[in-house]
Amino acid sequence: MNRLSLVALLLLAIVRQAQAGDWPQILGPQRNGQAEKEKLFDTWPAAGPKSEWSYSLGSGYAGPAVVGKRVIVFHRREDQEIVEAIDLTTGKPLWKAEFIATYSGGIDSDKGPRCVPVVKDGRVFVYGAAGDLHCVSLDKGEELWSRSLMADYAGDEGYFGAGSTPLVIGDYVVTNIGGRGAGLVGVDVKTGKTAWQSSNEGASYAAPTSVTVGGKEQGLFVTRLNALLVDPATGKTSPLLPFGKRGPTVNAATPIVFDGQVFLTASYNIDAVLATVASPAEVRWQDGDTLSSQYATPVYRDGYLYGIHGREDQPPAGALRCINAKTGKVKWEKPDFGIAHAILVGDKLLLTKVSGELVLVAASPDGYRELATFTVARPRDPSHNILRPLPALSQGRYLTRTTEAGQGKLICLRVGE
Repeated sequence: MNRLSLVALLLLAIVRQAQAGDWPQILGPQRNGQAEKEKLFDTWPAAGPKSEWSYSLGSGYAGPAVVGKRVIVFHRREDQEIVEAIDLTTGKPLWKAEFIATYSGGIDSDKGPRCVPVVKDGRVFVYGAAGDLHCVSLDKGEELWSRSLMADYAGDEGYFGAGSTPLVIGDYVVTNIGGRGAGLVGVDVKTGKTAWQSSNEGASYAAPTSVTVGGKEQGLFVTRLNALLVDPATGKTSPLLPFGKRGPTVNAATPIVFDGQVFLTASYNIDAVLATVASPAEVRWQDGDTLSSQYATPVYRDGYLYGIHGREDQPPAGALRCINAKTGKVKWEKPDFGIAHAILVGDKLLLTKVSGELVLVAASPDGYRELATFTVARPRDPSHNILRPLPALSQGRYLTRTTEAGQGKLICLRVGE
C-alpha cells in the first residue's frame, strides 16, 4: 500500500468516527433524546433495516447504553441482576458482572431493573429495581463498589420498583431515593461513599437531567411532587415549581431544557408546563391537552416539541403531536399513533412504538410525513407491549430490547451511516 492510499484510509476512518457518537446514558449524550454525530438513511429497503445481530436477555425494562464498541445492558435472570458488555459490531459478549437481586415485584409482574446504565470516565453505574447502586469498570466489568441505597435510607420502591436513572455530575452520583431526610442522596463516584443526603422529596420514575445556571452545573430533578435544582456537591435544593399529584399518579418523563426554559410533562391531569429554569420558576404556559405524556419523553427541535400525548393504559391510543414550544399550541397530530419513544437525528424522528414497530418520520412543523416503517418484534400476546425499554442509537446502529414473559433480547439494526 502506498503512502497516499494509507493517508486516504486514515482520513476516511477519522471522518467515519466523527460521523457517529456514543449513547452513554438514558436518552443519549445530553439526556434529551437527541443523537449526536449521526446520519440516518433517508428510507429503508422493503424488508426493513439490516439486522446485524441479537442477544438473549432476562427480564427488565432497562434500555442499553453505548460507549465506543461496547453496548452495556442491565437485566435480571432468576435471583441475579446482571450488567453485561456486548460488542457493538458482532453482538458477542465481552464481560458480565452479577449482583444479588431482591426486588419482589409490584403492580407490574416484571422483576427486572428499570434504569438505563450510565457510563462515564471508564465507569459503569447501574441502579437496580430494589434501589441497589453498583459501579463496575467499563473495560473489564470489575466491581468497584456497591451500595444498597434504598435499604440504607428507607427509600420508596413505589408502584414498579426503583426507576429514576441516577445522574452523574462531576465527582458525584445523585439519586432520587425518596427516604425521609434522604429524598436525594449523593455518593462519591470513586468510592460509593455517601457525600450528602437531603430533603424529604418522594421518588419518581423521571430521570433527572443537568442544566447550567449562573455558570454552575446542577441537577434538574422531577421528584414525586416537585421540580427542583440540586447542587451535586452539597445536595442543596432550589425549588422551581410544584409538579405532580398525590394518589395513583407517576412522574416519569425526563425534563427537557432549551433556551433557558424547561418543559415538563405528565398525564393523570398533571398537565404539561413550560417554565424558566430559575428558582422560583416563572410559568410560561400550562395545559393538560397539548402534550401530556404518561412516561415517554418528547424531543425538541427549532422551536417545536415532538412527542406522545396520552397514556398507555387508557384509550384512545397515544397521539403523536408537534406543538409550538413557545405557546403550547398543537401544530399537527397523528391520532392513534400509539405510545412511542423518540430519538431526534437532524431533521428526522426515529420512533419506537412499544407495540413493536419502528417508524421514521420527518421532524417538521409542516405536518406528519412518514418516511419508513418496520416491525421489529411481534409479541406472542397481542395485548402485550414488547418494546417498552428505551432504545439507543450509536454509530449508525439502532439498539432496542424486547421484553415478554420475563425474558427478551437485544436487537441491533443498521439504520444509518
